[in-house]
This record gives sequence, C-alpha cells and structure tokens, in this order.
Amino acid sequence: MPATAPAAVFPARFQAAPSAADLAIQFEALLGQHSVLAADLMRSRIRGDDDFVQAANAALGKNTAAMTTLVGQMFGKATADKFSPMWSEHVVALFAYAGALAAQDQAAKQDAHEELVEYEQELGDFFAGASHGRLSQAAARAAIVEHVGHLTGQADAYAAKDYATADAMYRMGYQHTYDLGLALANALLPPADRATLQQPLWRLRSQLGKLLAEHAALVEDLTRAAVTRSPDFAASGDMLNGNTKDLAAAIDTLFGAAAAKQFQQMWADHVEQLVAYASATAAGDKAKQDQAKAAMAGIEQRMGTFLAGATSKRISTGALTTALQHHDMMLMKHADAYAAKDYATAHDVAYDTYQQMFDLARTMADAFGATVAARLPRGGAQTGFGGMAAVVETR
Repeated sequence: MPATAPAAVFPARFQAAPSAADLAIQFEALLGQHSVLAADLMRSRIRGDDDFVQAANAALGKNTAAMTTLVGQMFGKATADKFSPMWSEHVVALFAYAGALAAQDQAAKQDAHEELVEYEQELGDFFAGASHGRLSQAAARAAIVEHVGHLTGQADAYAAKDYATADAMYRMGYQHTYDLGLALANALLPPADRATLQQPLWRLRSQLGKLLAEHAALVEDLTRAAVTRSPDFAASGDMLNGNTKDLAAAIDTLFGAAAAKQFQQMWADHVEQLVAYASATAAGDKAKQDQAKAAMAGIEQRMGTFLAGATSKRISTGALTTALQHHDMMLMKHADAYAAKDYATAHDVAYDTYQQMFDLARTMADAFGATVAARLPRGGAQTGFGGMAAVVETR
C-alpha cells in the first residue's frame, strides 16, 4: 500500500484543535470510506479493469494511512503502530480474494479466506485489548467478521452477476463499518469524551454525515455505470434510491412528512440530472450536458431555499446554494475524469467529495440546532446512538 502521508481530509476548523468527538466522527467516516473503497477495488479486479484497480488501490492506501494517523491521534502512537500493519494485511487479503474470484481459482480463494479469518481474529483482539475491558473479545471479533463478510459477500455476488444482492451488501457493509467506528470510539475513549458523543448535535452531525457521504459514493458508483453502460446500472440506481429514501426519512424525523416529501422530490431530481450529465458525457453530447447543468442550477437554488427555511435562516439561501453547487461540480468532475479514463483523478475527486460531505453535515446540523437534533431516536453506540434507524425501518 502507498506509504505517502495523506492529504488533509477535513476542513481547517476540524484540524486546529479537534475534540475527541470530532475525531470519533472522522473515525466513522474513514471506516465507512474504507468499506466503499475496498468494495470498489474488489469489483474492479473481478471486472479486470487493471487501470481502475491501480487507482482504487492508491485511494485505499490513502485511506489506510489516514486511519493510521487518526488512530495515533485518538489512542497514541503505540496503538497506531500495531494497527497499521494488521489493517494493511487485511486489505491485501481482500485484494487476493477478489483476484481469486476473477481467476475462478477456488484454491486461491480458500487461501485468501483463511488469511482473512486470521486477520479478523487479530484485529478483533487488538480492539478488545485497546478498550481495557469495555469491548469483549467476542464482540470485537464478531464486528470484524461481519465487516469482512459484507465485503466478500458483495464480491461473490458481483462475480456471479447477482447485482441486486451485491449492491444490497455494499450498502450494508458501508453502514455497518461506519457504525463500527462509533462503537469502537465509544469503547476506546475516556468516559467524558464518550458522553459528548451522545449529545444531540453530535449524533446529528454523525448521522447526517453518514447519509450524505453515502450519497456521494453511490452517485459516483451510478455515474460510472452510466458512463460504461455496465449491466449493474439498474441495481446501482436502486441502491442510490434507497439512500435518497433514507435521507428523506431523516428529514421526516427532523421536520415532518410534508418537508420530507418536498425534499425527496428535489433530491431525486438532483440525482437524475447528475446521471443525465454522466450519460451525456459518455456520449460526447455537449448539448445534453449543458441541459443537465442548467436543470441542476435550478434544483440547487430550490434546495438552498428549502434548507435555509429549515435552519430558520441561520444559513442563507445563497450560502447553501453555493455549497450544493460545489457538491454537484465535484460529482460532474468525477464523471468527466472517469469518462476520460483518468482514473487517478476520478478517485482523487471522489475521495475529496466523500470527505466534504462531513463538513456540509456539520454545518447543517449546527444550523438546525440542538432542539431539532433532539428529535433523533435514541439507541446504543452500535446503532449510532439511535441515528435514523428507527425511522428508516418504518418508511
């Protein structure tokens, strides 16, 4: 894996003097991103997209380096020094597993699986030991086993061309690994810092970040499918629609059914135009590109007005519209780079877009305020202290 130091992945205000709660959200973010990047890497090996594999591998290495740095910030250098080689080894084993699937080599697949089992146990024992008894060995091992199971399961289904199952496991893998970050932080951090994570604003920052970052990752997955006209396009669209429904469920929780319905329609239109742009880019149709961009501009303005109202004008329509414009610009830049087969740039843009969603989530959560944030259902750390789960399950 690349040994270069990762670029700054969060805004300056996060880096100046990050609290333990800031770091915990970064830990969630990086673990969730690891799941997405690992799944993308495995799928590209199965397809035989060697250039994409190389770029995906570099992005995953950047994520691993960033996680190692963060573990050092949160739990000390000695812990980070133990974490880094174990985490890298489990990534290498996932890479080998996907290669065995591509080659239809059952013996190599079994060898890779055995390696993964070994690393699962080591990582589980590592986290249990670092928690000083707050996380049992059995619970830690089970969490890592589930994480690896999602990644190998989605790869198995993808190789079998069962794209609906592959994408369902892709989402489950992201959501589980993201929540694992908070569960681990809750077990490893001191009591005072753990209490902060249960405060309404922190829970809202965490859960909005989870949904918005997933949106960015899934839009990029769908635009790649649109550019290549790949057979998993329909399943990718269903996966993204699921995220849109989850975001609408969050708005329902915070502001009610009428606001959720309005939001869902605008957000779905936003997604539709991004896909239209990607398809036009693949076809080299500038007129349709411009048409999609013009439609997006109108949606950005309407969404900015909607969110400004939700924040009681604590953030202006102009500021929110600008943030949404930047978001769409980054996603279009990703589509442009991918269509040009500039996979290194595409992955760099995707990496930055994912991380920027947490800045947007924090800005929105703080503007919504603690009273709105307190409407979130409560739960344990394993469910993001409640997060959106109760609402999403009843949509």
